[in-house]
Amino acid sequence: MLVVEDELFVAMLVEDLLSDLGCTVVGPASSAREAVAAAEAEGFDLALLDVNLGDGETSFRAAEILRERGVPFAFVTGYGDQGVRPDLRDAPILSKPIDPRQLAKVIARLGEG
Repeated sequence: MLVVEDELFVAMLVEDLLSDLGCTVVGPASSAREAVAAAEAEGFDLALLDVNLGDGETSFRAAEILRERGVPFAFVTGYGDQGVRPDLRDAPILSKPIDPRQLAKVIARLGEG
């Protein structure tokens, strides 16, 4: 699973939660540029994208690439669905701080798609 998160502590927490769920983690990508490069790469089948990546950057371009490739993804944000671009709101959206039970449900949902 690709993880896109600009805050190191949060990225480490997410990686631990995903590992506990049996996921192999790729990343984290911490900038929009790294997220796009990772989204274009192979080697993962799901992605978890922090919406805001600092300096006004977002993960939306990476989400577009993942969608084009058919890779399921979910967003993580502290701003609810209003923080996600309208055309991407059909993706699951997790609120920060991340609830491990909700994360498990979203991972299961992504894996079904």
